[in-house]
Amino acid sequence: MLTRELIGQVHRLEIKTRRLVNEIFSGQYQSVFRGLGMEFAEVREYVPGDEVRWIDWNVTARMGHPYVKKFMAEREMTVMLMVDGSASLRFGTAQKFKSELAAEVAAVLGFSAIRNQDKVGLCLFSDRVEKFIRPQKGRSHTLRLVRDVLEFAPERVATRTDEALRTLNRVLKRKAVVFLLSDFYQIDEKLLAVTAKRHDVIALQVQDPREESLPNVGLLELRDAETGETLCVDSSDRTVRRRFEEQARARQKNIDAMMRRHGIDHIVLKTDKSFVIPLLRFFQSRVKRIR
Repeated sequence: MLTRELIGQVHRLEIKTRRLVNEIFSGQYQSVFRGLGMEFAEVREYVPGDEVRWIDWNVTARMGHPYVKKFMAEREMTVMLMVDGSASLRFGTAQKFKSELAAEVAAVLGFSAIRNQDKVGLCLFSDRVEKFIRPQKGRSHTLRLVRDVLEFAPERVATRTDEALRTLNRVLKRKAVVFLLSDFYQIDEKLLAVTAKRHDVIALQVQDPREESLPNVGLLELRDAETGETLCVDSSDRTVRRRFEEQARARQKNIDAMMRRHGIDHIVLKTDKSFVIPLLRFFQSRVKRIR
């Protein structure tokens, strides 16, 4: 049931993200993803300046001189927003919770896709798929997705990406752009690799500064939001703080390496900073790569 508060949240988020979409991300989004949905149209004779990689060698051999393949952009793309709703995202010590950051980024990406006339779908997951909405077009549909992200109250607290990735691969038969928003405390690398081969996967990792370092405030009780385990540490001890930071860096290094192994674009977004700059840098660097 929609409450007045939730309706207000959705509209505030739409207003907040509309300017970003209209002024910043819409053109960047179109530039980055315009070449993903291409289908073969015909062959034509090669002219100087054509890309050598598009030469159709079979036709060239038959005709005795070079021919190139001509492609046309598909009318629309399919975009999937996969949002981790596990308990570890309901954490934040800076400007917002990680879950709020994920919702804002999902809204920007969703509205950018709709402005580009693409279909958008949503997968909300914990240690299982809790909601799956098939891709559709239209502003009202996107508003529904944003609402669902904002009001998502998962039945489970743990994270497992395997069921979410299996569902995605089973339902989406054609290549899609998949935005995976998570803190990546758990990730099934094998299924991630399979998904990256079928789809264009972009990993958006949400972080809070207190996951990287401990404040010097004396005794602290740390609780794992997903397992319920607690640990009491003395944060005034420099060795304790150093070990915590080393473990955080090692974990991040493993995540970075995993994404590189499978050719997945990886963007880190933090609750104490605006997501606009890192997302914009990603779009700009990707435009350079595809030119």
